[in-house]
Amino acid sequence: MCTLNVPLIRQNAVDLITEDELVEKAKDGRPLRIKLGADPTSPDLHLGHAVVLEKMREFQDMGHHVIFVIGDFTAMIGDPSGRNKVRKPMTLEEVRVNSQTYVQQVSKILDVAKAEIRYNSEWLSKISMAELIKMMSQFTLSQILERDDFTKRFTGQIPIFMHEFLYPIMQGYDSVAIQADLEMGGTDQKFNFLLARELQIYFGQKPQAILTMPLLVGTDGEAKMSKSLKNYIGITEKPDDMFGKAMSIPDSLILDYFRLALHYSQEDLKSISYELTVTNPMQYKMKLAKEITRKYHSLEESDHALSQFIAVHRNKEIPDDVPAYIVKQLSPVRLADFITEAGLSPSKTEAKRIILQGGVEVNGEKWSDPFSHLTLTEGMVIKVGKRQYIKIQTRNES
Repeated sequence: MCTLNVPLIRQNAVDLITEDELVEKAKDGRPLRIKLGADPTSPDLHLGHAVVLEKMREFQDMGHHVIFVIGDFTAMIGDPSGRNKVRKPMTLEEVRVNSQTYVQQVSKILDVAKAEIRYNSEWLSKISMAELIKMMSQFTLSQILERDDFTKRFTGQIPIFMHEFLYPIMQGYDSVAIQADLEMGGTDQKFNFLLARELQIYFGQKPQAILTMPLLVGTDGEAKMSKSLKNYIGITEKPDDMFGKAMSIPDSLILDYFRLALHYSQEDLKSISYELTVTNPMQYKMKLAKEITRKYHSLEESDHALSQFIAVHRNKEIPDDVPAYIVKQLSPVRLADFITEAGLSPSKTEAKRIILQGGVEVNGEKWSDPFSHLTLTEGMVIKVGKRQYIKIQTRNES
């Protein structure tokens, strides 16, 4: 038996286009086809994805048919939504590697046994040039340039490449291929969803309804959560890492995370909002971090993550599970070069910046000269930033 709880659907949502259309689609009692797509541009799904996935789970619990589309084909084009420059092209091999764990990650939220998992290469790789030209003929250049990100790049004389114009058409065709009744995603996808409606009409289908959810701001407190911006909390990260990252969000985001990541009621949010004005926000940030960690792991693991955080950040202890970094010999190394080679910094330039800002410790002692030389010793612990540690070993002891 399918139901349609419109107040629940609207909870925390931004746009519902349109409620009347959605209600009309549900009148005959059939399960609606609910679509959510994600491009595997990285191997990790994060809390930003979870905001939409959990709304999708609500549709699933109402008895509707959910379809998770893995954009293995569109990932090679690259979604320009919210981008101020062209995405780096991805190879098919890179996309396939990233998509391997998506189903397992999605299963943390959706009932995968009852969901439909599709890869858009199934249909997009088969579109002929003639069919593509026909679809492109339904839209004008001015329509495409209405996208805010394209407009900014055009007026700012930042190059827009022709393949980027194809992305919204390809994503729109996904809705045609699976005959979506409703498509959901972040607010930055609204343009793509609206274009999909027009494409469905062109193919003789009833246009999909649209549901957009807020974009969860990342741990930097500035941009939407994103793997490429390194401001994300992955839903399959280790408990200690998940807890630590949650603790790093600015105080201004505490309420948003309770609302979007944990679905606290308005009444509870009002109570927390008041408490944040009269108590130390750290108390609620620790509560937030613990509940997020428990949600994706277990009570025991979240308790351990809490105790580890207190030990490391309050008592200045070294974590229990510092990963070993195997070196061939205990020789002197230049600090900035070494932490880059060890994967603790994305570049030597960034490594130098971190060192200059006091973000590197060796056996608990800060090092502030990026050109200094460090003599490695067995068991030496190097810390970079707030959460990255390695322990030097000359052999694998596992």
